[in-house]
Order: sequence, then structure tokens, then C-alpha cells
Amino acid sequence: MATARHTGNTTSGRFGNRPKRSRYQARFRWLLVFTLLALLAFALVACSTPSPQSTIAPNPTPEDPVSVSEQLPIYLDPAQPISARVDDLLGRMTLAEKVGQMTQVEKNSIAPGDITEYFIGSILSGGGGSPVNNTVSSWQEMTAAFQDEALATRLGIPLIYGVDAVHGHGNLYGATIFPHQIGLGATGDSELVRQIGQATAEEMLATGIPWNFAPVVAAPLDIRWGRTYEAYGQDPELVGALGLAYLQGLQTLPDDYTAAPGQSLYTLATPKHFLGDGGTVFGTSTEGNYLLDQGDMRLDEAGIRNLFLPPYQLLVENGAMSIMPSFSSWNGTKMHAQQFWLTDVLKEELGFAGFLVSDWGAINQIDFNYYDAVVTAINAGIDMNMVPFDYKTFINVMLEAVENGDISLERIDDAVSRILRAKFELGLFDRPYGDPDLTTAVGSDAHRELAREAVRQSLVLLKNDAMSLPIAKDTPLIYVAGQGADDMGLQSGGWTIEWQGRTGDIQPGTTILEGLQSSVSSGTEVQYAADGQFDGIAEVAIVVVGEFPYAEGVGDKADLGLSKKDIDIIQNVRAHSEKMVVVILSGRPLIITDQLDEADAWVAAWLPGSEGQGVADVLFGDSPFTGKLPVTWPRSMDQLPLDPDDPPAQGCQGALFPIGYGLDPQSTEPQGLPDCD
Repeated sequence: MATARHTGNTTSGRFGNRPKRSRYQARFRWLLVFTLLALLAFALVACSTPSPQSTIAPNPTPEDPVSVSEQLPIYLDPAQPISARVDDLLGRMTLAEKVGQMTQVEKNSIAPGDITEYFIGSILSGGGGSPVNNTVSSWQEMTAAFQDEALATRLGIPLIYGVDAVHGHGNLYGATIFPHQIGLGATGDSELVRQIGQATAEEMLATGIPWNFAPVVAAPLDIRWGRTYEAYGQDPELVGALGLAYLQGLQTLPDDYTAAPGQSLYTLATPKHFLGDGGTVFGTSTEGNYLLDQGDMRLDEAGIRNLFLPPYQLLVENGAMSIMPSFSSWNGTKMHAQQFWLTDVLKEELGFAGFLVSDWGAINQIDFNYYDAVVTAINAGIDMNMVPFDYKTFINVMLEAVENGDISLERIDDAVSRILRAKFELGLFDRPYGDPDLTTAVGSDAHRELAREAVRQSLVLLKNDAMSLPIAKDTPLIYVAGQGADDMGLQSGGWTIEWQGRTGDIQPGTTILEGLQSSVSSGTEVQYAADGQFDGIAEVAIVVVGEFPYAEGVGDKADLGLSKKDIDIIQNVRAHSEKMVVVILSGRPLIITDQLDEADAWVAAWLPGSEGQGVADVLFGDSPFTGKLPVTWPRSMDQLPLDPDDPPAQGCQGALFPIGYGLDPQSTEPQGLPDCD
């Protein structure tokens, strides 16, 4: 619109030529009208649209005569069904808020304020992801600070914090460290595993964490895989039964627990890694120096359905609400890109109603072009991306992909609905900060006794010549050798304080040596030498050998034989003992065939965790040997990998110890092994 030029004290146009005073009066009147109209419009907008950084109406006070349902939005009304709350909240969300819910960031990578600015839906601690001061109170402060930022967003959607508490809350100093899953598989005790799940949930909630990236429900066919110890065993039925027990321990509301309105989950379990990560082919890994982990699975669909799918079907039918796909591939295509398995089979055929969270940066491996990788993964069925670092790039790519029509709004809404449903079922909207009243549960006597019992039941007696076990507590002199006998880090394994674990006094607890020393009679002398160098002859010697800590593909090994150092220690101690017992600390069977005859007794103790007293309890007969092998123990490396359709032959051509094997020292049956000379 053009404007008239004017000079002097008059103006032309629609007002004509008027005196100066009259012209100002007219301007004033129009200015007043426009101001009033602007104020009215602003008031109408303010009444209908919340400020981007404001929160929805607070909960009413008890004296407020207005009912909750009349004052609160449906999604904040605990009296409403979860489906209605999800639908209501989803309808209020912008695309940016939805994409934020699909984003999970590693705790050390999130910039201050970005949870609020980008509506981030989840934070995680990876292996070793503890606060600077690794105490319960510091964990509580850290997780609460993150949650404060999430609740400051426009809609106040709480974030969900995840952690790998795979054998107890291992990142937390002072937590109870339970045996790794392979040891629990040796117990075969579902009720024990359920109790461990509940105890782990309590120690997590004490630090403000409601989400556990566990259990692994793989069936490792090749024990050279560095994640073998994270699986319960090679039998899908055993894996399913114990995986379900652990999930129920994590998720079932305790009888004495006062749940938040609508809450149905205590904490959230994550069966992983979907699908077939225990069946990859040696040498096919796509990651660095890994050999099996993140490799390629080359079974046909029928084989996968028979060996790897049943545990997931069982857990989905019993309330699994979060599942993590595998880094591995199927016939060359990454599982994170497999729409057939993720959506067609898992979500549609099995009816999985929860959400799929990617593994650590796993979407990046789908394609060199990050945009294409993200589009492929989300369309395949991934609902939440464990970024874990460059979350802004992921968010921008997601927004661009929706704008381009490469990811549909329907797929976004489906993903976010699944995430929100889990948050509602956890009660996070009504109780977002965990349960500091559980602080005393962390490393409690009750939890440590539970762990000790798990250790007792996990030990497998492999050999027991001349009834060498149990050991008499009044034996005059006992030699103990091997670094693992007095090393908390070695007996705990990976995923303890750090991702890879480490040696040394890394957690409170009892080492095997300390357990032995506290169990013998007052007249017994226990001498310890890590290197196995002793003078004289002891009636009994106990040698602890095995693996140093590792996790994931770092633990992939082409040779599972004992180290030269361990072999030398066994030979040294053999010359200085009348009877010798070898205890193996490992995350999988080791090749011990050539050393088997050198000791009178062999015990598989797996990775027992913080309560080494449980090992001593069984060695001295306070508790019986009840553990059974959950995996086949090979005679040689040539027998790997296990072919489920063609197991090793019997006798001297077969496995050294078959799956299900485990001696009873009280049995009158022959205890010897076949003579294979």
C-alpha cells in the first residue's frame, strides 16, 4: 500500500486538508482503536495457547472443589486409562516434541539445557557411566537434575533413564554384584533369578533409574563370542524360562509396594539382542578387531525361528515393553534395518506392544549416508535411537525426513505412542524421581545373601577324583594360588564399574580367598601366593585360574585355552600338594583337556560377582554342588562352533562335558571320566 507524501502543517489523502491539531486527534483515535484490537487478540491467543516453556495446570489442592478430570488435561489425570492419556498427550505434541521422545543421549554428551530445548525423551549411562562421586546420593542428584530439565518442557513429559545393570547395578560402587547370566543358567532356578531381578530393580530405583538394558536372551552357538557370559545358556527353553523370570523380577510390582496411579511396571526390562546375535559366523564382524560380535548370521528363517525366536515370543507374551535389536546382521543386512523381523514378525506377528530401542549408535552402521541410515532404521521399526552423542544431527535428520515424506507422521506417532505407553506404565508421570527410600537396599545384607546363594547354586563340579571335594575345614595346611583367588575385579568380570571391567578391589564384597580364610577351623593355616610358588607340601591346594575381564567383542577370542601363566601355576602347585582343586573363573568354557589330569578336582565357578564366600561354602561342603552346565564344554577348539543339528559325538570323540553335566560329590555313581589316552 502506497503512502502520500506531505510537507508543512497539512496532509492530503483520505482526511483532506486539515489543521494540525485535528490531524493529531484523528491519529490518536485510530491508534487507540488498533491498540484495543491488538490487546484483545493477544488476550484471546494467550487464553487458548500455553507458553512454549510453561507447564500444564498444576494438580489441584485437596480443598479445590473442581474435580481432577475437569481441571487437568487427560494425560495428566491419573484416573484416566493409559490409552486415553497416550492419545491425549500425542495430540498435543509438536513434531519436534515427538522426535525428542525418540532420542536417547549418553549422559556425558548432553549439553546443559538441551533436554528442555530439544524435548529429549531418554538419557542413559553406558558401561562406566557413573557420576564423578560414585555414590548413591550422587546418582540420585544426577538423575534428578536430568529429570528436572525434562519436566520443565511445555508438556512436562518425564524422561526415562536407562543403564546396563546386567548382573546387578554394576556401574554403582557398593551395589550387589550377582553372578553373570551364564552362572545363573547353571543354577536352572527360575525363582532365584526372579528374586535377583527384583533386587536389581530396587538398587536401580534407589538411584532414580527405572530402565534396565537386560536380560540377554541369546543362545550362543559359538562360545568364542565375547558376550557368551551374558546369556543363560544354549538351550532356548532354558534361556526363555530364566529370561522370563528375570523380566518378571524387574517388572512385577512387589506386594508391599504402593504403586503410582495406573502403574503396572516396577522397572522396565529390555530383552536383547533381537535377533540371533549368538549365531554369527566367526570372522564376519564389521567392527574393528571383533571376530563374532556384530557379525553376520547365516541361518535360514526356519533355523532362526527354532533357535532364537522362542525366548522373545515368551517374553512378549508376558509383558516385555522394551526390546533392543542386535548389532549383528542376517545374511548381510543389519538387524536394525530388518523390517521383516522388527515389524512384520515382532510387532505384528508376535504382537509386541512396546518400543524398540537401538543399540549404541547401531543405526549409523546401516549406511554410510546418515540420512539414509536413519530413514531405513525408523521405517524398519526402530522407535528410539540410542544416538548416543550427536543427537542434534539425528533430530535435524528426522525433521528433514518427515518434511521430505521419507518418514511418515503415522510412523512417528506409532513410535512415540509406544514410548509414552511404557512411561505411563512405569508411573513416571506421577512418580518421576525413583525411590530414595530404597537407598538402604543397595548392597544390603539381604541382597548379598541372595547373591551368595546364587554363587553356591551356580558352581559346577567337573571332576572329583578320590572324593577330593568337599574339603575338610580342619585340614592343617591349605595352599591357595592364582590372582583370581583374591581379586574382586577378576571374579566379577565385565560390566562392573567400567564397561570392560578391570582387575583389583573395584567393589565391596568378599573375594574367594577371604571366603576360604573365614571358613576354615582355627587350627588351619591358609597360605596364599598368586604365582603358585610354595615351599613344602600341603594336604590340599586350591588354584584359581581363568579369564581377565572383558565385554562384548573385545572378548571375542580365537583360542580359549588356558594361559601359559595359569598352566605354569597349576604345574607348580601340583608339585607341592597332595590333592589339588582347580577353580575356573570364566565367562565360558575354557579348553582344559590337556591339564585335566593334573588336578584331582575341577570346578567351574563362572563369574560369581561380589560374594566369593559362596565359592568357599561349596568347596567346604556347607552347601552341595547342584550346578549343571548350561552350555556344551568342548574338548578342543575344533569342536567350535556348536552345530545344534549335529552335536559332538559321545565318548572320546565328543565334548569334554555335555550340556547338563554336573557331578554330585555325595553320589555313589562313578565320578571318573572316560580314559581317552
